[in-house]
This record gives sequence, structure tokens and C-alpha cells, in this order.
Amino acid sequence: MGLLDDMQAARRAAGRRLTTPADADADGMVPALLFIPDISGFTRFIQESGSPLAPQLIADLLEILIEANMLTMEVSEIQGDAILFYRLGPPPPVQELVLQCRRIFLDFQNYVRLVERDLDSELSAALRGYELTIKIIVHFGRVSVAQIRQFTKLMGRDVIVVHRLLKNNITGNEYILLSDGYLDTQTPADVARGFSWTRLLRGTCFYDHLGEICYRYAYLSPLRLLLNGQQKGGQPQGSQRNALKVRRAVPVPAAYALRVISNFRLRPHWMPGVRDVLYDVTKAGRLGTSYKVQLNRGQIDFQAVQRFEDEDRIEYVEKISLFRLFPNALLFYFIEKITDRSCLVTLEFRYGYVASARPLVRFGQLRRMQRFLALASRQLTTLCQNMLTGPPT
Repeated sequence: MGLLDDMQAARRAAGRRLTTPADADADGMVPALLFIPDISGFTRFIQESGSPLAPQLIADLLEILIEANMLTMEVSEIQGDAILFYRLGPPPPVQELVLQCRRIFLDFQNYVRLVERDLDSELSAALRGYELTIKIIVHFGRVSVAQIRQFTKLMGRDVIVVHRLLKNNITGNEYILLSDGYLDTQTPADVARGFSWTRLLRGTCFYDHLGEICYRYAYLSPLRLLLNGQQKGGQPQGSQRNALKVRRAVPVPAAYALRVISNFRLRPHWMPGVRDVLYDVTKAGRLGTSYKVQLNRGQIDFQAVQRFEDEDRIEYVEKISLFRLFPNALLFYFIEKITDRSCLVTLEFRYGYVASARPLVRFGQLRRMQRFLALASRQLTTLCQNMLTGPPT
């Protein structure tokens, strides 16, 4: 064996060998869904906003995109403002693909709106005048998969195609683009049903070395009607179906209830199943602070993302990550003054979807979460009262 052969063998030994899939062809190419969500407005926002928090927001938004993954896709690479997902094997049905695109768009936009609403924050001020939104490129083809140390690398013509499709002649910056490579795997009737909520348009682009690539596209703008928001008068706007809430009168001042809720150290004393909380004590109390909750047999990450206060009402919001059954969830605390010595505390859990294909499992998990919120509310009330007045004798 020559020196070159030795070097190649050593490189292969440094990583794990990939098992060749059963549906690979003679050249080792396998069928794969290629899926790229891309943040529109990213470059201008980073370069012109001047906010040192801009990269942090983009990192949060990329995390939102990863957590919204309903199709069990793998991440191949993250390139600035875009993520290349892939899934080997046959293509998903168009109905499932559309649900995935809708979920990504709604989770992304709801998080942007949450940041924009915090009118006193530097990041909210930086966002004004910059419209961050999302476009999604979908392609199906054949790829070669190589393991290079701990990294999985996709190669082949179709990988080039999906990247080139990011540069197209579509007017606008929030849409789904589906190549004919994917559409040809679906029946026209299924495609029409999947996009009954919008209009599919035809497009084509010519690329050097690739030739003409045909696709269809649909604007995501109609989904803005489903975004969580507030109309005038405080009435909810859009769909609030994916929310669970409990309310309870707490015999302590509103400001005191907020101090208890936002004190990470106290979580094990009122949040059911919490064994321990890990956080940086030097950053506690600041918006943007993350903390890890050891809950039952696993871990869930929380991040304080928003706080509003006025004379009669306080709103405190935490983003929840690594929650396998409820990806991209938010926990809202609404604290409303009743008297100088009492308040009404509402715990509202908002989620994008329940990560199970089985209706019975989804129903059971929602019932379980409702019971969790009810018990947390009762224990929070008891803790607040005991801390303020001491336990009853």
C-alpha cells in the first residue's frame, strides 16, 4: 500500500463509515429530500442595524427553524442565514411538506413579533425598518453522502441545484419554491389539495452548467392571518388554538408575584417535577438569560425573552427549547392587579404542534400539560403566600 493509500485509510478511520442504503445505485447515490429555509433580510439587518444583539437574534431564529423540524430531517450545514436539511429515502407526501413549511413560517414570524413588541429593548428598536421573513426551497433528487470525521457532507448535482434555486426570479421574499424534481413525485390532485390555501405559480430559471430548472412557487403571505397578535382593544388576533392556560388569584402584590416567577432558583419549589435549575448567577434577572431545568428524567432549556409592566398588568415570557413533544413553545405569565395585596396570575403555554403522528398521544400529552399547569399554578400560589407571610401554623 502506498503513502497516498495510507493517508486515505487514516482519514476514513478518523470518522465512522456510512452504511450504504439499500436504495443506493451503482454509484452510491441515494434519493433525498433537500430542504432549505432561508432568512430574507438577514444581510441588510446585520450590516445596517448596528445592534450588537443582531447576531444573537439570528442565532435564536436559526434555532427556531431547527426546532420546527416535523419531518425528522437531518441538518447538513448552516450557512449564515440558511439551513440545509435533508432526509434520505422516498419523498414525504405534499400535505406533510406543506404542514412543515407552514410550521416553520409561523414559528419564525411569531418569534420576530415577540421581539418587536418589547418596545423598550435595544433589539426591538434595531428591528424596526427591517423586515425579516422566510423563504423555503424544496427539491428532491439523488445525492452522495460522505462522512468526513464528525461531519456529514452531501454531494452531487441535486445539492448544487437546491443551492442555486435560492437565487431565482421570484418577486418578493416570503414564499415556498418546489422544484419539479419534488413535484414529479406527487400527484397533481394531491398538490392542489396541499396548496388550497394559496395559489401555485409557475417559474423557471436557467443556470450555468445546470440548464433550465422548472419549479412552482406559492407566497406565504396568506399565513400572516394565523399569526398570534393583538388587535385594538386587546382582543386576540389570528389563531390561538394552540394554547393552554390556567388562572389563579394569588394573595400577594403583582410585583412580588413577578419576583417569585422570574427567580430561577425558586423553580423547584413550585414547578412540578423540577429537580434542579442550572444558570449563570451573574446574568440572572436579565432578559435573554437562559437556564436549564432538570425535569423528571430529562432537561428543558428556558430563556427569558420579554417583560412588559404597567400599573395594572405585567407580562413575562419565556421561550422553551429542547422540549421534544412541544417544539418551539412559549410560556406566558400574565399578572394582573386585583388589589394592592392580591393579583390574578395566568399561566399560558403556547405551542406550535405536538410532535406525534398519533391523535391519542397528542390528546394525552395536552391533558398532561394542562394538569401540569394547574398544579404549577396551585404550588406557585402557596409558595408566594408562604414567602410573604410565612407558612400557616
